[in-house]
Amino acid sequence: MTLAPTLHTPRLILRAQQPSDTEPLMAAFADDDYARFITLPRRALTRAEAWRPIATVPGMWAVRGYGQWMVEEQGTGQPVGRLGPWHPEGWPDFEIGWSIFPEHQGKGYAAEGAAAAMIWVRETLGRDYVIHLIDPANIASEKVAARLGAKVTGTWNIPDVGSVNVWTTHWENFTQTEVYANQRATGA
Repeated sequence: MTLAPTLHTPRLILRAQQPSDTEPLMAAFADDDYARFITLPRRALTRAEAWRPIATVPGMWAVRGYGQWMVEEQGTGQPVGRLGPWHPEGWPDFEIGWSIFPEHQGKGYAAEGAAAAMIWVRETLGRDYVIHLIDPANIASEKVAARLGAKVTGTWNIPDVGSVNVWTTHWENFTQTEVYANQRATGA
């Protein structure tokens, strides 16, 4: 089994999901604003429904050797979301996705953490590009993708959900971004 490494950014720690993260994740999945772009029913989930996505993400590390991290604020130790590689069976390509809890959105955490994930994916897995599947109504995530140097390269129909835009970040574009420069400048 591959264990999630711990990554550091200027303000965040990306770490393995722990049992203490279950209740913050349950609360997040019970919030329509958090759940509408990342769950198949496109709405808040009951506790029973939330169990599967909460357990699936750490399981990706065992199945694929990579996966998403919990995102923790360095100063407070508080979990603020999840992000990182995502490539379940049937997915169109290797994705880096992000889901920051509603009360922590708008602080730049998604771009900062996704930049660290991009660097890890390049250095560890040798990926030259990644995708980000984003609902066209999710303007905040589109802005994060743009900050990573991504461009819309197509659409994909998620079964039982609908069409999303496929944003692609190529390594050479990413290395020209401010978020990449910030990661490298801080040595994070």
